[in-house]
Amino acid sequence: MNQEERLFDIQDKIKSATLTSGRKEGDVELVAVSKTFPLEDILSFAHLGQVDFGENKVQEFVHKANEHHEMGGTPPISWHLIGHLQRNKAKELVGRVHLFHALDSLRLATALNHHLEDASQTLSCLIQVNVSGEESKFGMEPAELNQFMDSVLALPRLRVEGLMTLASPTENPEEVRPQFALLRTLSESVRDRLTFVSTPTLSMGMSSDFEVAIEEGATLVRVGSSLFGGRSYVSA
Repeated sequence: MNQEERLFDIQDKIKSATLTSGRKEGDVELVAVSKTFPLEDILSFAHLGQVDFGENKVQEFVHKANEHHEMGGTPPISWHLIGHLQRNKAKELVGRVHLFHALDSLRLATALNHHLEDASQTLSCLIQVNVSGEESKFGMEPAELNQFMDSVLALPRLRVEGLMTLASPTENPEEVRPQFALLRTLSESVRDRLTFVSTPTLSMGMSSDFEVAIEEGATLVRVGSSLFGGRSYVSA
């Protein structure tokens, strides 16, 4: 399939899973994960109406965002940083990121708040939760979520809008359904504290499992390889 066919195929699957889960069309947002792919490929999708793009690495993201800006910023792009962020690179998000998906430590939150304060800006973000229990993954343990949220909500420049997770890699998406269900339960437990949004954002689900994630309550799915194809991982 060409780019247009791949995009429309993913959009159709999102629509179907959304309706199956008892929600209405448009309730689930697609973030096209563009890491390792050039701006040229991103713009091709943007011309088809795809607005939201997710990057993992700050250096690569900044290069693409600056290049897009120098080209006049059209068609419009909303950039999402979906990967782990080191504190010494926190400043790079200011004024560039529509939504940061991976807030995972108080030290990082404090650094972000400091840079945002200097720039008189705010940042929408999601708290990353490790629902799989894998030691290799970043994110809050579920039992730590409330205490962490207490601290983050005291930082005036951060707008916490929901939660994010990475499920365990599996060939059978049904195996990770309980992980998605856990994040939904956690979201429901804190939704009254998320005063910036009427409905909390749940960023969960990727190319291999996004339909199950939607059925379990995802409002935002991060799809890369099904849109862009395989990756070589030769990138800045």
